[in-house]
Formats: sequence, structure tokens, C-alpha cells
Amino acid sequence: MKLLRLPGVYRPQADTWLLMRAMREARLPAGARVLEVCTGTGALAIAAVRNGAASVTAVDRYLPAVLSARFNTRVRRLPVAVRHGDLAQAIDGAPFDVVLANPPYVPCESDADPDGAALAWDAGADGRKHLDCLCDRAYDLLTPGGTMLVVHSSLCGIRQTVETLRDNGLKTSVVARTIEPFGPVLRGRADFLERAGLIAPGQRHEELVVIRADRTER
Repeated sequence: MKLLRLPGVYRPQADTWLLMRAMREARLPAGARVLEVCTGTGALAIAAVRNGAASVTAVDRYLPAVLSARFNTRVRRLPVAVRHGDLAQAIDGAPFDVVLANPPYVPCESDADPDGAALAWDAGADGRKHLDCLCDRAYDLLTPGGTMLVVHSSLCGIRQTVETLRDNGLKTSVVARTIEPFGPVLRGRADFLERAGLIAPGQRHEELVVIRADRTER
């Protein structure tokens, strides 16, 4: 898939492809209304339409990402609305049949709001600054019978995501996993991650997972 990617926009990579595979295996319901949080280049939004979605709302906080995703979806004449903003803007269109999310999840030493390209990965000291917000709002984002698929690293707590989603009324399970070597961002933070106890000494790999959460109605 050839995509325009303005400078600083998150490049589709292992977590993108893992989430895309999980979406395909989940088999979107025909005519689904889909929300994609943290769209980047719009790669997942494009894949969602090609896999049966009737419409996609794609959201990103980084303006160059919004411009990239708008170009990539409009040039293909796809039913994708790309919005500049965060989860608050996404909620305006809720509920959705499917929510796809590749939020920032990389732990960092500062809790200050990042800017530029770091918007795509910096997520506070425990990596959960955005994940917790997403988990808390997931139930209201979904239609009855709706599904959320979220990808993140084991560094920021797989069990915590699963348990939080379950506590918020969703049926939850891990549906995809892969082990990946550290990229440049994590290699540059290895000393911090070791000091914080988030990785073992000398560890230079992470596990990526896709967690599925379903709003099942009794």
C-alpha cells in the first residue's frame, strides 16, 4: 500500500500490521461504522473500508498525520472522515460498530505533553496515559454487539488493559501477539526502562498484543 507520509508522521509498522491482521480476522460486519483512534497515515482506515466498513471516522492529534490521512483516503475516494483532535472528538460521533486503536503507549520519563512526532508514542511514565482513557470510555464508544481492537506493548501492562475493560462491562481477550526487537525510540530509552523495572537488564525486545473487547448485551 503506497501512502503519503508527511515528515514526523508515524510510519505503519509491526503494531499497525498486527492490528490490521486482527481486524481482518475479526471480520467486520457488513456496513459497519468504524472509528479509528490515532490514525497516522490512515492505513487502517483504508483497510477497514476495503474489508467492508460503510464509513470510517479517523482521528489524530498530530496535524501532519491528519493531512496525510486525508490525502491518502481522498485520493482513493473512500468514505473516511479524518478529524484533528483526541478521544473527545471521537466520542462526538459515538457509538460505533467497531473501534480500532493504536494509541501512544511508550513509557517516558516525563509526564509533560509531547509535541511533534512524539505525539505518536509518548504516553507518560507507565505508558498508560492514553490507554486508560480509552479503556474507561470504550463501552460508550461501542454499539451493543460492537467490538474494539486495541494494540499496545507488554511494557505498559497487558493484564491491566484486560482487567480494566472487563471492569467496564466488556468481554475481553488477547487475540494476537508478536515479539519485536526494539526500534530506535525504545533503544534510546532502554536505560530508563531498566531503571523503572519495565524490562529486564539487557532486554531489547517487546511483546506486542491486540486486545479485543466486545460489548455483549444480556
